[in-house]
Parts: sequence; structure tokens; C-alpha cells
Amino acid sequence: MDTGLRLMIYDRTCTGPWGRPGLSHSWWLGAHFYRVTTRFDATCGVANWSEALDWLARFRPEHSISEIQFWGHGKWGQANVCGEILGIEALDPKHPLHEKMRALRPRLSEHSLWWFRTCETFGANAGRSFAQAWTQWWRCRAAGHTYIIGPIQSGLHGLSPGERPLWPADEGLLEGTAASPTKARHSSFRAPHTITCLHSRVPRDY
Repeated sequence: MDTGLRLMIYDRTCTGPWGRPGLSHSWWLGAHFYRVTTRFDATCGVANWSEALDWLARFRPEHSISEIQFWGHGKWGQANVCGEILGIEALDPKHPLHEKMRALRPRLSEHSLWWFRTCETFGANAGRSFAQAWTQWWRCRAAGHTYIIGPIQSGLHGLSPGERPLWPADEGLLEGTAASPTKARHSSFRAPHTITCLHSRVPRDY
């Protein structure tokens, strides 16, 4: 029985000057740990979203995909690879990434999950709009964070197709408003819906 693949992609371009360790090295180490502990079936470091979507669509195509995690940078309503934005605009058929997304979509089902393990992606008005539009188009569940995340990851929320975001639009904001955010808070164990980088599942009540 095909239970679906758990796949992870991460931004491999986030390194320090002259190749010194950066966040990409942390994401690579995390990916290796998750593979060794059989939490992921496969992982891939990517330099842009086109590469990411192609790999997801073509990797072991005989299987469905039960979960996709992206580890990288984010902002309100978007996830970024090397500065390239994946946001609500990608749902427009005229967007350059749209056809690659359409090629991937048949491999996911209503039971699949897109998890953006990125800073702020589900925060503010833009994040809530993105979450709702993303789940509707993919016809599967999505999860994301409203805070700046690291080893501690706060403001984790999941949303299914047809649902409306119920978390506060200003959750995780330090400066600005939900309509015009300027700075997010760092994650803490006192913040709502907090997990750590060692958690591999979205809690059911999130």
C-alpha cells in the first residue's frame, strides 16, 4: 500500500562569506538527522523554486506524496529560496512557476501536507491570505509559522481546504500592524503553538 512519501527541500545557497558555515549547513545537518531517523524519505538542497518543484514532481513518481517540508527563509505570505519569492502570486496561471506546480499537484491528496518551516510565512494579513489560498489551490492541508523561528519554532498553525484562518492576524508581530507588518518576534517557549526543531509532526490541535 502506498502511504506517500515524506519529502523535504531546503535552501542550499544560504552560506557565509567564502563558503563559511551558514543556515544552509544547519538545514543540511537537520535533513541528514531526519533521514537517519527515518522521518523523511528523501531530502534535496535547492538553489531556486524551479529546481525544487522539478525535484518534487519527478522524485520516485510512482508514489504519492504525503508531506512536503520546506526549510528556508520566509516573510509574511511568502517563502524564499536565494531571494526568489514563492507567494500567492504563483497561483496565477501566468506566473512562471505555475506550470511546475500543476505538474506536482496530482501527486498530493487531501490528506497531504505542505509545511513551511520558515519565519513568519503564516503571519499578518498576508500570511493568513496566503495560507487560505494555498490550501484551496493544492486541495491539501498546509502549515506555517507566525514568528521568527530557529531551534525553537513558535506560532505554528495548520489549515485545511475550505477553512478560514483562526489565529490572530497580529500574532508574532513586534512592530507594525497586521496590514503593514515591519518586524516579527522571535520564538520562545512562552509563545503560542511552540515546538522545537526536533518535532517532525504538526500537533493535531494546531
